[in-house]
Amino acid sequence: MPNARVIEISQSGGPEVLVPALRPIPTPAPGELVLKVQAAGINRPDVLQRRGLYAPPPGASDLPGLEAAGTVYDVGVGVPPALIGQRLTALCPGGGYAAYVAVPWRHALPWPENHSAIQAAALPETFFTVYGNMVARGRLSAGDTVLIHGGSSGIGTTAIQMAKGLGAAKVIVTVGTAEKANACLELGADHALIYRDTAWEDTVLTLTDGKGVDVILDMVAGDYVARGQKCLAVDGRLVIIAVQGGTDADLARYRRIRGPCEEPICRRIAPGHQREAVRAVGQVHLDGGHARTRIGGGRHAKAAPGGDVLGSRGCAGAVQRGRCLGSTIGQEDGVIGPFG
Repeated sequence: MPNARVIEISQSGGPEVLVPALRPIPTPAPGELVLKVQAAGINRPDVLQRRGLYAPPPGASDLPGLEAAGTVYDVGVGVPPALIGQRLTALCPGGGYAAYVAVPWRHALPWPENHSAIQAAALPETFFTVYGNMVARGRLSAGDTVLIHGGSSGIGTTAIQMAKGLGAAKVIVTVGTAEKANACLELGADHALIYRDTAWEDTVLTLTDGKGVDVILDMVAGDYVARGQKCLAVDGRLVIIAVQGGTDADLARYRRIRGPCEEPICRRIAPGHQREAVRAVGQVHLDGGHARTRIGGGRHAKAAPGGDVLGSRGCAGAVQRGRCLGSTIGQEDGVIGPFG
């Protein structure tokens, strides 16, 4: 196979350790397709991998990159040949920082017509994470009330729109600033609470007339677990997807345990969730075309500065060069490319 451009991690360190190299275009295994990449997402695991703090799972590519959007270049056995030439966006097992990447075809999503390559590349990681946790594990259904922590992040902005698209009665988010609160309200959140200014668990109870919320999507953990239990409805579900606030949870702080805690889906998609997730992306992004993938700034993100910005807490949506608005995107005019 001919060679194509990739971005390798030369050693552990800062963004400067991301270097261009040439590798053979991958050959798809059975059940895989190969995308010719137009844009690749930059996610926190990529940054941790670059710093030497996260090792890819066995069998995954050593290249960073967990999401990519592009045109189907080749397909393996068991994959419909009609997909060749179609534009898709996909969750990658690694290797997205490349001109071509092989992915399980069931991990691919439709590329919404109203999305650019940059926006399409921001969909897979957040969409599958939110669907797998808030919907599949949290069992969110129409009429439920949901609390989303980190509402202005890539996960949060996706969760707001997915919850609304699937018929949630009320969406409440926590954020750090008034600017982020306004961004969440624009995307459809019913209430945006600034966690620095309020005991959000008490406010949530007030907003729900003392009933609490049916689902909590928690990327903080720590003391948020016990506080979340306080405002969780009877038979509610609390799903933890990250532990930014630490791993110690004092459940004795609130003795009434109202519902179960679930651990997250991380780098894999649970069997059977793929088709439902694709159906959900259709409801949220395709049918009405109303959902938005927020990308800030005027220039495309570059892999190196994007990796630094991603480590900051100034995010509300998707990261562009110098400014954070949740998912970070690298495109062909950045360090990730030009490809060829």
